Amino acid sequence: MNILIFGPNGSGKGTQGELVKQKYNLAHIESGAIFREHIGGGTELGKKAKAFIERGDLVPDEITIPMVLDTLKTKGANGWLLDGFPRNMVQAEKLWDALQAADMKLDYVIEIKLAREIARNRIMGRRLCKNNNNHPNNIFIDPIKPNGDKCRVCGGDLSTRADDQDEAAINKRHDIYYDTNTGTLAAAYYYKNLAAEGKTKYIELNGEGSIESIKNDLLSQLA
Repeated sequence: MNILIFGPNGSGKGTQGELVKQKYNLAHIESGAIFREHIGGGTELGKKAKAFIERGDLVPDEITIPMVLDTLKTKGANGWLLDGFPRNMVQAEKLWDALQAADMKLDYVIEIKLAREIARNRIMGRRLCKNNNNHPNNIFIDPIKPNGDKCRVCGGDLSTRADDQDEAAINKRHDIYYDTNTGTLAAAYYYKNLAAEGKTKYIELNGEGSIESIKNDLLSQLA
């Protein structure tokens, strides 16, 4: 099973992706990790990408797409969940063309829908437990509200991540994601149109639900 997953920061995309990965034994392939592995491994594509990165330039799609495809073929030989790519409409089109040329099927595209304001609040409301960062605490989500400044799970002290409180940076990332003309949502909708033509399947999930309810909704729609 091969899956693309979309969702804004704060939507729980990582959590649901991990659940799907475990359920179907898929390789969870994240775009940032692809760059690190190719550059760290000294591959030809990695060397080319590194040259752009060192100059402070964006790595062109002509290098990024082959790196993604190579990783899908190797690490994802038995099924993959691709997270964090494509980020825009052009990349969506190029990835689809590359998958077709490689005779690689895209079984499902998942979109976790969440209003921008709620997504922002969820990010800024995250609190980290000093004992275990995986303990869920968020001041804006009722079921996992902490006990004052203490972890709701273990009572440990809580802190915030600096980038979670940088509203300008959050807005910049969300500007890209919520752009329905050329941004990440435009990429998602490109696949939605392909699904309407019967070329893949598109699953929309309500990101305002609980982790469990979203998971149940998602798994019920996956074969």
